[in-house]
Amino acid sequence: MCGRYVMARAVGDLVAEFDVDESLVEAIEPSYNVAPTDPVPIVLDRRDKETKELSRKLVTARWGLVPAWSKDTKGAARLINARRETVTEKPSFRKAATQRRALVPADGYFEWQKEEVDGKVTKIPTYLHAPGEGVLAFAALFENWPDPTLPQGHPDRWLRTCTIITGPASDALGYIHDRTPVIVPKDLWADWLNPEITSESDVRSLIDTMPEPHLMPRVVSSLVNSVQNNGPELIEPV
Repeated sequence: MCGRYVMARAVGDLVAEFDVDESLVEAIEPSYNVAPTDPVPIVLDRRDKETKELSRKLVTARWGLVPAWSKDTKGAARLINARRETVTEKPSFRKAATQRRALVPADGYFEWQKEEVDGKVTKIPTYLHAPGEGVLAFAALFENWPDPTLPQGHPDRWLRTCTIITGPASDALGYIHDRTPVIVPKDLWADWLNPEITSESDVRSLIDTMPEPHLMPRVVSSLVNSVQNNGPELIEPV
């Protein structure tokens, strides 16, 4: 699974990297320890109802999906990830998979490799990133949840949330953890974000075309174990 990641890019960097037409994000605080329920930047494509023009937007969402039919937000922390094998089938993700796909920008993410020494299991924090430290684009879904306790028109009535899709890790990374985020290559960003792709079979085919990620692992210190720690020292090699 993906439970912690790094996003330390400025708004301008993301606007340029993802060819964003409109940013609804003024500033982003660099985070080297993004955790569930944190607000995170996401990229999505939407067609204007009046002009019919397609526009790519940079917005924020809270990490941990809240389906539109949920009574409350209590289960969000359990829905930070969706499995690529079942994302088009599970009730929590099925509608978002066909109607609300997004990209979550990241510099890299953390996993904890289990290692047994003298009968004792330890967990080794590992930072995984692209060769050359390029930006990663996690395949994601988002939802807009209406708070039933607030009236229509209230500025805080709608809560946008997101989840990151994961898949089985390749042999090259499987020794670290058996799951890895699905990373969308740049030549598939437009297809993944395309709001006109709405059939379950087409989305399933799109997911199946996603290649195995090529990432570099780096063992880091146990500082990342605590969400209270947040700084560039978290990704430095030990």
